Amino acid sequence: MKKRRLSFWEIWNMSFGFLGIQFGFALQNANVSRIFETLGARVEDIPILWIAAPITGLIVQPIIGHLSDKTWNRFGRRRPYFMIGALFTTLALFFMPNSPSLWIAAGMLWIMDASINISMEPFRAFVGDNLPTEQRTMGFAMQSFFIGTGAVVASALPYILTNWFGVSNIAEEGVIPQSVKLSFYIGGVVLLASVLYTVFTSKEYSPEELAACEEERERTTGVKMVVKAPVTPPQFLKNGAVWTVIGLAATLLIMFTDLGNQNEQLYIVGGLLLVFGIILIISGFIRGKSDQPTGLVGIMNDLLHMPKTMGQLAVVQFFSWLAFYAMWIYTTPAITQHVYGTTDSTSVLYNQGANWVGVLFAVYNAVSAVTAFLLPLIARQVGRKATHAVALALGGISFISLYFIKDPMMLLIPMIGVGFAWASILSMPYAILTGSLPAAKMGTYMGIFNFFIVIPQILAASILGSITRDLFHGQVILTMVLAGCSLVLGGLSVFFVQDRDDVYRLRK
Repeated sequence: MKKRRLSFWEIWNMSFGFLGIQFGFALQNANVSRIFETLGARVEDIPILWIAAPITGLIVQPIIGHLSDKTWNRFGRRRPYFMIGALFTTLALFFMPNSPSLWIAAGMLWIMDASINISMEPFRAFVGDNLPTEQRTMGFAMQSFFIGTGAVVASALPYILTNWFGVSNIAEEGVIPQSVKLSFYIGGVVLLASVLYTVFTSKEYSPEELAACEEERERTTGVKMVVKAPVTPPQFLKNGAVWTVIGLAATLLIMFTDLGNQNEQLYIVGGLLLVFGIILIISGFIRGKSDQPTGLVGIMNDLLHMPKTMGQLAVVQFFSWLAFYAMWIYTTPAITQHVYGTTDSTSVLYNQGANWVGVLFAVYNAVSAVTAFLLPLIARQVGRKATHAVALALGGISFISLYFIKDPMMLLIPMIGVGFAWASILSMPYAILTGSLPAAKMGTYMGIFNFFIVIPQILAASILGSITRDLFHGQVILTMVLAGCSLVLGGLSVFFVQDRDDVYRLRK
């Protein structure tokens, strides 16, 4: 059995739900720092408040991926999770801008991010499930198009409501402006409606059909999946002991040096290393009582046995997502401080700058949406690796150029490069990855792959605050320059990735 090529509109339907998911995600990215500052957060405290996003992704995505791999009923395999996540995200979007205090807003960010991740993870696996090799780049590019389109409107929505419809953009101290509140309400409705559209217009292959398609793909391409023996209890215990010692040593180093006094967020890094080691040890004991790794043990087994390509892409993802996470956290304070010359979140000038950041985010997402369909064409000519490397380098140079710009209108130019990089980040790594994954574990490995997105975000949330405060002396724009350098390094690391399933390579 071979997967049939889907029409343009079938790929459109199966990707449409990402329009709503990104609508909610973009509202969060463009406005949560503003909400936190309005409710009293200091600039240096914002990264730790954002820690919800990566940690919920770290926990939720592998679990949802593993569960969806094992799910098959009359509602499908991935689609039940689309629906559950959309319902909870919609509720969170309605409540978030009405948070009465900073810590309630931070808690709502945890709930919102967990809910978004429930829907988002199966959408990635959905492309790998439904599309043949030669259409996967197009499938992820279509998702990039909807991500960009949704984010364009969502990022600019407060600006549009204020300047086109006269909705108030200012409020009393500690109160979220009406323009932001109404934007979140609209986002909730759009998210739920778009996910429902995909649920009711898409179909899925059964597990048996996917297995048959996998056999045919191996026969025709010669790219075979090597099934490794399950990790043994001693191997789990050995790896667990190593990571536990590393985590404990890192925590003690932070505790008994000036590092802990200067940056308490570093305890998060040490704590996560320690927890990872303990989870591996627990997995070893559970594995000793079971013949086959399932549940938590299954996820840890697959993590330790990840394909070579995934490990290589992990380096690329680290540098890429460190940069963009810094951008989401710091663009508002960087632009309002560096270009508008204010840090007073109650001032008219600050709120004008914050709204303009929404427009900048809309522009880079618009560029992302437009260039999404160019990426498969470019990749067919030069390969996915070269396409992704150029895109990341262009994005990094664009980040760095923000330092040299003082005119708000001129800020639109680097957003073109940022948008091209963003389109590639949302499609090329996944297109490269899916060719190395077994069909039966597509969801699990997509969830594990998310580790290499959230780990740099956790690191950024832990260290960027102190770097901005102590190394850059509060000049937030220098943090954006650092992000640009990270993106350039990501582009260089792409050349070390093995992409055996690339259509360009197979054709040659």
